Amino acid sequence: MADQPKLFKVTIDNITVEVEAGTSILNAARMIGGDVAPPAMCYYSKLKGSGGKCRTCLVEVSAGSTADPRPMPKLVASCRTNVMDGMVVKNITSERVQDARKGVVELLLINHPLDCPICDQAGECHLQDLSYEHGAEGTRYEFPRRQFEKHNLGPYIQLHMTRCILCYRCVFTADQLTNKRVHGVLDRGDHAEIATYIEKALDNDFIGNVIDVCPVGALTDKTFRFKNRVWFLKPVDAHRNCPKCSGKVTLWHRGDEVFRVTGRKDQWGEVQDWICNDCRFEKKKTSDWVIDGPTKVSRHSVISANHYVDTVKPHEALPEVMGGRQPRLLMNIHSVSEVNKPTIDLSKIQGPAHSGDFKKGE
Repeated sequence: MADQPKLFKVTIDNITVEVEAGTSILNAARMIGGDVAPPAMCYYSKLKGSGGKCRTCLVEVSAGSTADPRPMPKLVASCRTNVMDGMVVKNITSERVQDARKGVVELLLINHPLDCPICDQAGECHLQDLSYEHGAEGTRYEFPRRQFEKHNLGPYIQLHMTRCILCYRCVFTADQLTNKRVHGVLDRGDHAEIATYIEKALDNDFIGNVIDVCPVGALTDKTFRFKNRVWFLKPVDAHRNCPKCSGKVTLWHRGDEVFRVTGRKDQWGEVQDWICNDCRFEKKKTSDWVIDGPTKVSRHSVISANHYVDTVKPHEALPEVMGGRQPRLLMNIHSVSEVNKPTIDLSKIQGPAHSGDFKKGE
């Protein structure tokens, strides 16, 4: 009979849970769930070596263990600190933690541009959620923000270095999923940036996963660039028989068009299965996939707007009121506007849509 794993009791925000030895405070808090789990911008459970960069998961350890109940003098990164038997941790119940997290968010936003109105990550950006929950109303920073030369990473991935928070997730992803990593963090301090040093495209079969792991809008999908907002799209789970990956993805629909394909994510925003570039960038038709059903979306997310699962559609009384007559169409928008012509499919346009794309349909 196999030996039973050793369990430690840890108390986080007055809630006690038993976890296996070697579990980090962050993962123990995630077992409890809710607001007890600290936010994490750099830690990724599927990437070895991740964590310890962003400092957003800082917690207060008020008792180290049963054997040594002394508190730790400084706040610790919960993603890098393992639990001990009898440990007592404070997260949302600690004023020190809340004040420190507010300072960390202010630091992350110092050089971050106000790109939310045009950023493709808007609506699913972890930094947006973090700044809304823990950020200050204004900024005290009065100096010029960082500027970087633009780097071309190939036909599929768009880099906005001014939005990067240097979480290193994309570097670990390329290091552990691909045969050869060609990009990394260059320079040091406030000059540090994600780049390829020598202009080189990221063209590995699984390199598209850097888009999914990026917590901000620094790495985005060029094929989806400026085409739609995520809260206007309807995510559905789908799969296909793919020889390279699991083929389990999330399709983002608007009407009959598939605007983008991403990996399926869990409640912590982490990808469940890595997907290949063929599934992500080349299979943009509904007929390429077997639909499994609507994606479960957290109700606090803006993506959940008009996205209802397991609900009953209300009775439509308009046809009965009108006695079977169809409503009159008073104006057809396509007769007075050159934008969004019905002959043009935005999802099939290569790159961002421009006015010239609509004139081609004339």
